[in-house]
Amino acid sequence: MSATTIKLNHVNLPVTDVAACSEFFEQYFNFKCTGVKGNNMLAVMEGKDGFVLVLMADTFNRNGNNSYPDAFHIGFLVDSHEQVAEVYDRLVKGGVAVTQAPAPLRGGFGFYFNAPGNILTEVTCLA
Repeated sequence: MSATTIKLNHVNLPVTDVAACSEFFEQYFNFKCTGVKGNNMLAVMEGKDGFVLVLMADTFNRNGNNSYPDAFHIGFLVDSHEQVAEVYDRLVKGGVAVTQAPAPLRGGFGFYFNAPGNILTEVTCLA
């Protein structure tokens, strides 16, 4: 019997400003907005690897909840220290509040920052 391949296809994140978050992920992480529903209600973002990031207005949640647990974060993996530094520099030059410079991180090299919508975000490489 063969093993079934299971791939994480998408993540749906509730945010307070769909348009601002969509623009951010397009500008800094090369996502492409492939669909919008309503006025600032939902954006479907596709990464170059086919991963789908859905940004949904927090008002879709029954209680308008848009907060995440303390340790919740999303992570982007790049190939090298240089690419980590490149992303960091683009964010800083773009006026994004990045309070932690790249440094050794769990056997790799990276940094954390809060993306729009208060989404804790990690950029790291493994080596």
